[in-house]
Formats: sequence, structure tokens, C-alpha cells
Amino acid sequence: MKPLQTKAKAGRPRTFDAEQALDCAMKVFWEKGYEGSSLPELTKAMGMNRPSLYAVFGNKEALFHKALERYSDTRMQFFDAALALPTARAVVERLLIQYIDAQTEPGAPHGCMGVNAALACSDDALPIRDELAARRLRNEIKLRDRLARAKEEGDVPADACPEQLARYVMTLSQGMAVQAAAGVSREQLHQLVAMLLRGWPA
Repeated sequence: MKPLQTKAKAGRPRTFDAEQALDCAMKVFWEKGYEGSSLPELTKAMGMNRPSLYAVFGNKEALFHKALERYSDTRMQFFDAALALPTARAVVERLLIQYIDAQTEPGAPHGCMGVNAALACSDDALPIRDELAARRLRNEIKLRDRLARAKEEGDVPADACPEQLARYVMTLSQGMAVQAAAGVSREQLHQLVAMLLRGWPA
């Protein structure tokens, strides 16, 4: 994206790249969560003052939603591609491995931005927590529907429950995100995926 040419204003350089600034905000939210990210930290990371931030991105909540969309577009784009794989086992393996790799990428905050943001939310941040929960549920429903198709095709046993399997996989992915944020290595998390796959219904 070409830098946006703007008039000189205090706190905003003559050439301003909105996507770069949003990436910087995304990393702050990703590392510190929603409520743990202060406006001074955000403005410092983004290289702009508070009035300029409000003018370009809106308030902190609006900025978080834009950063969350950015995170989804740049870090979680593998989800739908994994659902298109030919077998349920391959789908689950790809999803979990790529979740782990995204959550343990060198040079980036560890863990999942959505999980990190939801771990500590006061009543004032309930709309944020609700939005994050809704996003997780949408992904779980997508996976459930894919596993239901696998059951119809005979790819998983007839007595398997797609809803329970999807919830199991998504719960594991969220738990691994917490572990990644706490410093558990990529290799250790991959071992958990291997354990799940050894018990995958065939």
C-alpha cells in the first residue's frame, strides 16, 4: 500500500502509512491484551499522538476492532484453506500446526491476539469479550460443519459427534495459545498435536 500523503499535523508525519501504524497497534494489543494496552503505549508504537489516532482510527475500542481484523487477515488466513483439505484428519492437523506456528513466530508476540485480549476483561470491556467469543464460535461452527460432512462421507466413524470433535479441537487450540504466550516452545506444542492425532477417530 502506498503511503497516504497528508498535510503536516502534530504527531502525524507528512507521509503516513495507515497499515503500518495498524500493524504496530496490533502487536501491542497482541502482547498486552485489550485492557492491558494503554493509549500512551499505542500512540508511541504507532508514532502518532492521541488526537491523530482518534482522527484516523477512532477510539481505543474502534482501533482494537481494526487491529483484530488486521490480525485475522494476516495471521489467521489459513483457517478456511485448511477446511478445504480432503480428509478430516488433514484438516485438524493443518489447523493446529498452523495455529501453533502463528502463535510462536519469531519476532512476533506469542499466543493468540484474540485469546490474549479475552483473558482479562472487566465489565467495561464486555463488548470486546463478547466479540472475541463470537469469533471463536464462528470458527468452531465452520469446523463442526466440515466434520459433519466428513461423517456423511464416511471419513470419521458413524458414532462420532462433529460438534464435540470441533469443540475439542478448538479448546485445544485455545489452550495451546495460552501455553505459547507463557513461553512453551513450538516443538512441545507440536507434540500435543501428534498426541491428538494418534487418538483421532478413524
